[in-house]
Amino acid sequence: MNTPSWIFAALASLSIGALVWSLYGLWRQHLDPRQKALAQRLQVATLKDPIDEAEPTLKLRPKRMLSQWEWAERGLQTFPGVAAFDYFLLQTGLALSLAQALSLAAGLVLLALALGASLGWPVLLSLVVAMMGPMLLIAFLQHRRSVRMALISQALPDALDLMARSMQAGHAFASALQVAAKDCSPPLSHELRAVFEEINFGISVTQALQGLSMRVASDDVRYFVVAVIIQSETGGNLAEILKNTAQLIRERQKIAGIVRVLSAEGRISAIILSLLPFALAAGMSLLNPGFMSRLWTDPMGLQLVYISLTLMAFGILWMWRLIQIRV
Repeated sequence: MNTPSWIFAALASLSIGALVWSLYGLWRQHLDPRQKALAQRLQVATLKDPIDEAEPTLKLRPKRMLSQWEWAERGLQTFPGVAAFDYFLLQTGLALSLAQALSLAAGLVLLALALGASLGWPVLLSLVVAMMGPMLLIAFLQHRRSVRMALISQALPDALDLMARSMQAGHAFASALQVAAKDCSPPLSHELRAVFEEINFGISVTQALQGLSMRVASDDVRYFVVAVIIQSETGGNLAEILKNTAQLIRERQKIAGIVRVLSAEGRISAIILSLLPFALAAGMSLLNPGFMSRLWTDPMGLQLVYISLTLMAFGILWMWRLIQIRV
């Protein structure tokens, strides 16, 4: 058995092990009978009192764990930037822990390295392809986070108007949060419900709203949080402040829509220019494999590939930075 075969077997074993570990973690979190039994017991313990059906069931969010294994939890806490990345995962809305995300990224890297070893790619090219796996995973998580934040920002002005009308009708701020959580659409309803439950449990309004601003990476939500915190410290008509905040958010969203329309041509050009080289390379490889294979079999071709990929990466980053206009 030659050396590439041993390398391929080792990388394949590691990738399969990482995949099995991540799948086991998902199974233990969602399909384990013991976890289901525990969830049923907790559900029975937190059922509504039949005497007072109008009172909401208190379900505070459990402490977010970095891993389901204690040794991995202690090890991950020693790395810098772990808390920021964990908040990033929380903002995506996915039931994905930090350990599971890292296991998935490691599995993609090892799978790409095993594929490169089996196809006889150069080491540097295999490493470049392997790095694309975690980058694609982060891009997917970033897209999921952006979609969720957009849904929350879109529903926030109507929720603030509803809260303002509820307070004008005589409700307290916590009760207005509960009314808005019942009527608005998810995922905003889930976040407002969490804030209401924390306040109902005894956490201060400032701490509950600060937790909301950390779970939701949206400037519109931060405007709402800052407005309520300042009003709680200085006083004033909170219902009128919420109405003004809702109007401000609507005007920002209107301007952002105009900017998005005006920058549509640049975004389409950036997408086409980013995907066109890879599409052409794939098409030419299908039409004439021998012609394209010189790029990774000849040393001069490999140098051209590395230089081209580096320049394309800088160009794509520059184009996407140009079309990202903050309002």
